[in-house]
Amino acid sequence: MLDINGILGLAALMGGIKHGEQSYNDDSARTYSVMILTAMSVSMVVPEFIPEADWKIYSAFTIGAMVVLYTLFLRMQVGPHSYFFSYSYPQKRRRNEAEQEAPAISLGLSIGTLVFGVVVIGALAEVMSKTLDLGLEGTGAPPVLTAIVVAAISAAPEILTALRAALANRMQSVVNIALGASLSTVILTVPVMEAMALYTGQPFQMAMTPVQTVMVFITLIVSAINLNDGETNAIEGMTHFVLFATFIMLSLLGL
Repeated sequence: MLDINGILGLAALMGGIKHGEQSYNDDSARTYSVMILTAMSVSMVVPEFIPEADWKIYSAFTIGAMVVLYTLFLRMQVGPHSYFFSYSYPQKRRRNEAEQEAPAISLGLSIGTLVFGVVVIGALAEVMSKTLDLGLEGTGAPPVLTAIVVAAISAAPEILTALRAALANRMQSVVNIALGASLSTVILTVPVMEAMALYTGQPFQMAMTPVQTVMVFITLIVSAINLNDGETNAIEGMTHFVLFATFIMLSLLGL
């Protein structure tokens, strides 16, 4: 909700007001959208209907499915389909040999950096959540408020980068940041949590309320419609930002 509706919505709104229609590679948006829909459905929605006696089997399956899905996605993103995620419209399918050549990147270093970053951010988020819980204790604030504040603080660099990119008329960067962050949040976090659940023998409950599930699917439907033509505008940005504001209001109401 924060990545797609908050970051993408606000960036498209501000960029649209300043520049009008802003172009991006529609292949990237469609790829991200179908990946996010698949990952969320398999790992966050379907588990709510799995019998308790079978949760270990499905948890193990979820871990495997997410790893395979993300591995293939990364392979395509940095390999054959790398042009999906770049801003080069007329020539994106007619690259010459020089354009196809890319500097060698250490896969091990990239994976290590990614894992290190996830661990550090997770640890900081845990510390912040405990601190906020103590600070809000006795105020009557809904528990989800802590999660929203921690998520916003953790995503602050992405938010600022996306807004700067939108104001500079670089909407492709915004799409990569917002949808890429949303995808990694689901497809990297869930397998780790599922593995911890299997290790401890305690089922991992998503605890998504019916209203939250509906909001998620509305978000994915709206993003599929808005991000299908290769251009964003202020109206599309406002629709996403209104969904984000609605999510905040529902959270404050305890729904």
